[in-house]
Amino acid sequence: MTRRLFGSVRSRATLAATLVVAVALLAAGTAVLLSLRSDLTGQAETEAASAARAVAVELSDGRPYDRLTGLDEDDRPVQIVDERGRLVAASEDLERVTGTGVGTVRPRQDTDGREGGDAEDDSDDANGSGGPDDDDRAPRSGEVDSGTDHSTGTATIDGTTADYRFASVEVEFEDRGKFTVYAGAPLAAERSAVGTATSAMLIGFPPLLAVVAGATWLVTRRALSPVEGIRREMAAITASEDLARRVPVPATHDEVARLALTTNETLAALESSVERQRRFVADASHELRSPIASLRTQLEVGAAHPGLLDLDGAVADTVRLQTLAADLLLLARLDAGERPGDTRFDLGAVAREHAEGRAGVTVTADAVPVAGSRAQVGRVLTNLLDNARRHARSAVTVSVRAQGEWAVVSVADDGDGVPEADRERIFERFVRLDEARSRDDGGAGLGLAIARDVAVRHGGTLTVGRAPAGGALFELRLPRDR
Repeated sequence: MTRRLFGSVRSRATLAATLVVAVALLAAGTAVLLSLRSDLTGQAETEAASAARAVAVELSDGRPYDRLTGLDEDDRPVQIVDERGRLVAASEDLERVTGTGVGTVRPRQDTDGREGGDAEDDSDDANGSGGPDDDDRAPRSGEVDSGTDHSTGTATIDGTTADYRFASVEVEFEDRGKFTVYAGAPLAAERSAVGTATSAMLIGFPPLLAVVAGATWLVTRRALSPVEGIRREMAAITASEDLARRVPVPATHDEVARLALTTNETLAALESSVERQRRFVADASHELRSPIASLRTQLEVGAAHPGLLDLDGAVADTVRLQTLAADLLLLARLDAGERPGDTRFDLGAVAREHAEGRAGVTVTADAVPVAGSRAQVGRVLTNLLDNARRHARSAVTVSVRAQGEWAVVSVADDGDGVPEADRERIFERFVRLDEARSRDDGGAGLGLAIARDVAVRHGGTLTVGRAPAGGALFELRLPRDR
């Protein structure tokens, strides 16, 4: 069942389209989620960097830790760490933090109960805040670093744990060393937006893929319905063996319509070929019937009355039968696609050889090399000479010459010629003009058909025109062999 389902073009097209759309949607969805996550993370980084830099600016101005405004925000974790990695200040409600490199959330108390660093450093802070004493001397300013580093971690504020994007900014004092300010911005918006987008895609993608699959199924069904019509008609033609039928041609002017046209052209060619084969068989049977019947009659008479046996007539009928059988066999081989071969030979020598000994035949032949079957080309010259001799009054002239890329053989007679309307019909099989039939000495109307078939299979042509003496001029052209 599965093999049958996916064995159709419609099923495979639907599956392929659905897979392509699914991959495209997956890639697009991934790109959207990554872009959304990057944008929201960037916004969190900007907020964290702004908060960290604000605290760093206040710290650089010498403001005491307990007066830093950034430490009072409820939803933003802030840590201040000295250059030895000790926490010196943090948000009041911060309970736990990761991602900053400093896990403590409460500054260490020294021996005299103050927050911050060593006793000698903190002696300057009369109020124990770690900042300068505004009553004793001017604040000592620091330099805020222009660079900002980022990291991702978690923080617990008032019992609520969430993900944060942390920014770190360094502040350097000449007398107190370097401090690092960490400030975090929540990633809740980023997590929520990405989760919502992911849920929307997971919910929306299956119906969309179903719509794509359904639309592809319907479109391919409509597009391929003419193909099914062509298949049904071809099956009916095969079952009925009626080659006169034709497949329907859709009015779409697309590949399917062109397929239908080509199929009808193939059926027409096949019908014509079968019809020619039927006529060939019928004509061959008719042509064979006469010499066979005549030969049988003569043999029966000779068997009953030996003295009345016409031996010469029996021999003539036998020769005619043998010639006809040879012609039919050659036509069968030509129709089967027999290759002419690639033997190189002199066309002029072949013309002189086949014209030798024929009365009234004059030959003027140059040496022109051609390639192919010497026997088949010789058969063409024999047929042309036999045809010219039957219709000539007194003379037949043969010439062989080179003309550009062609080797040209001309066979002309001084007979009545061939009417222009019949100059193509005489090359059909078993066709004999009425006048030729009345003067024929036994030809079956196959000689010229064989000659043209051989010429065409050698890449050449055979045509007939009017000779200078008024008779027929047959011109055979074959490609010259270089």
